Amino acid sequence: MDYPSYDPKSPNTPLPEEELASLDDLLTNLPSDGSMTLDGMDGFLTALLVGPTPIGASSGWLPVIWGGDQEPAPAPFASNQKRKRTTVLVLRHLRSIEAALSGPPDAWEPVFSVAELPGTQGEELADATDWCLGFLAAMDLAPDAWAPLNADAEIGPGLATIAFLGGDIDAPPESDADAEDMDDPQVRDQLSRAATEVVLKLWARKAA
Repeated sequence: MDYPSYDPKSPNTPLPEEELASLDDLLTNLPSDGSMTLDGMDGFLTALLVGPTPIGASSGWLPVIWGGDQEPAPAPFASNQKRKRTTVLVLRHLRSIEAALSGPPDAWEPVFSVAELPGTQGEELADATDWCLGFLAAMDLAPDAWAPLNADAEIGPGLATIAFLGGDIDAPPESDADAEDMDDPQVRDQLSRAATEVVLKLWARKAA
């Protein structure tokens, strides 16, 4: 099936909260076990942008977000209209991520699950589990290209933290955390925030 190509020169029209919620609803209600959450999609798109290979044809990665195209078309979508709307929203979000990464370091903010810590005055804790799962899914599209970065002294530890949060490894190197510590929301919050640091490092290398 043909999909529109991603154009990094297209207008940057970030999705407002209403459209992000609409996209989340579209993905959540797809009858596909492999469809991503909004968090996962954000991590997936981020990895495509900062990764070592060009984004390439959208037909090679767009269907990964909703668990793959199915027969008869437009499955897993209920209609071609919903497929088109989802595609447009995803490409707009991709463009907004790239624009944010191209701006000041504090302009980019990942889409994480955030919950208020009980018994505090509004303290919020992040959970990047789904975001990391999406990031890892993008890495899986080009494992050979990512392999040198996994072994890189500057980049590797950050990628290991993402793999740990995504459940790919038991514990990241140079960390006291292990799988049992992940039951502590504050540990998960700390690792979630640390996982984003490697994104800015990757983007700086790619933009250099």
